[in-house]
Amino acid sequence: RRLARELDIDLTIVNATGPKGRITKDDLHGFIKQKMAQGGSVGAVSLPKIDFSQWGSIDEQPLTKIQKITGDRLQQAWQTIPHVTQFDEADISVLNKKRIELKKEGEKKNIKVTFLPFIIKAVIKSLKEFPRFNSSLDHLGENLVLKNYYNIGIAVDTPTGLVVPVIKNADNKSILGLSEELVDLSERARTGKLKPDEFKGGCFTISSLGGIGGKFFTPIINYPEVAILGIGKSEKKQVYIDGKFVTRTILPMSLSYDHRIIDGAEAARFNNDLKENLGKNFAYKLAI
Repeated sequence: RRLARELDIDLTIVNATGPKGRITKDDLHGFIKQKMAQGGSVGAVSLPKIDFSQWGSIDEQPLTKIQKITGDRLQQAWQTIPHVTQFDEADISVLNKKRIELKKEGEKKNIKVTFLPFIIKAVIKSLKEFPRFNSSLDHLGENLVLKNYYNIGIAVDTPTGLVVPVIKNADNKSILGLSEELVDLSERARTGKLKPDEFKGGCFTISSLGGIGGKFFTPIINYPEVAILGIGKSEKKQVYIDGKFVTRTILPMSLSYDHRIIDGAEAARFNNDLKENLGKNFAYKLAI
């Protein structure tokens, strides 16, 4: 703390590796080394104070603790990770039919079945094909840590701010199992009942705006991950196939990735593989 004060470093943006999430001296040294290598300042950004009331009536609303923590982490990720976002669309017409079938089965067990569990399964299949998307840089930025497990973070909108609980070992769970866990995590996230460990250990994050609306956006990578998938609201579109127009269900996708680890060609291949997984050949296998 003394060293951080002397160097004017905001400890909330330093990655902690110590017991119980504590920041060690090595963490601080690693952060300083990384900043120096990037040619940036190690201190926090200081913004000028503005009296907005001079132009009219205002109200002040304090940020929640979750909003402050999330904001600091997003700012750290945006400042330290060179983001690139690629946009694409997937034909999920066959998958949607399968979802409707499973939805009826889920209703018998009081389980809500959405597109998200299917997307999780498809993403994991692509992560296995492209392991660099399932990796992280070490704290010095010198080694790539490839992960042999598949923990998927899911961005959840809550009254107090955005949180990202993690579904552990998602590759070993069925569509109905994932559906049940998603409902449980979302409900407990909105009521503030998630445990600290349920936010840790993520490999890849999915942020879905499908329930709200909209198509494409630029999701910010959830550090220390190297990629994040943004999902928009699916819609019916006319698509030209085999000499005629047919109505298909189309899903907008926005893939942001760390350009230090992943280049545009690899990201395009990942998107193509993911589209294939969300399409005809993979859709019928997802309920297993």
